[in-house]
Amino acid sequence: MPSTLHSGSRLPRAVLWDLDGTLVDSEPLWMDAESRIMEDHGLPWTHEDAMLMVGNALPDSAELLRSRGLRLSVRQIIDTLIGDVVARMATEISWRPGAKDLLRALHEAGVPQALVTMSEMPMADAVVENLGFDPFSIRVTGERVEKGKPDPEPYLMGLALLDSAHGTPEAPIDAAHSVALEDSIPGTTSSLTAGLRTVGIPLHVPVPERDGLHLVRDLTVVTPEFLGSLIEGPAA
Repeated sequence: MPSTLHSGSRLPRAVLWDLDGTLVDSEPLWMDAESRIMEDHGLPWTHEDAMLMVGNALPDSAELLRSRGLRLSVRQIIDTLIGDVVARMATEISWRPGAKDLLRALHEAGVPQALVTMSEMPMADAVVENLGFDPFSIRVTGERVEKGKPDPEPYLMGLALLDSAHGTPEAPIDAAHSVALEDSIPGTTSSLTAGLRTVGIPLHVPVPERDGLHLVRDLTVVTPEFLGSLIEGPAA
């Protein structure tokens, strides 16, 4: 078996990236922020509670914290969590294996890329600043959508914006010719429901096999050409 997955020279029209858990292993930072805000208010919070938050839209996570007794508004909770995580990412950002290399390879090949995350813009800005270059012509963040993942709205918005920016009548950017990269059940549900072939890179929570989903151990085994091959037939 080759060290990287590839097939032919065809490339995807576009690649849409999740952020938390896919590009960077930020979940430990989110979990620490959740524990801290609950502890500051004298409320219990367990690792099992934290695992329920993985991949969720921030408003949904905030409502879960409120259901456990946290007497803050959804907006107050989101702002506190984001502030905590972004501050720590200045020194503690941990990129997932192969993510930077794949981002750069796609960028150099001229493949449009979008960031589709349920984190908000300050988080996206912090990650791109750490990266040192910006491969994302489109950023869909949690505050821009009415329904977050697992709803397909974030990916449908990303596709529409990519098509507006880069598509042509002869070569539209659509779900049939694009690929999503995700690490969680809510994220893969969102992208698959939007019609996107999806590469799953599970991290903290297992992701079950589904039609249209190709699971890999990490992004070091993925090339732009392999992503292009996914749109040609059933996922392996």
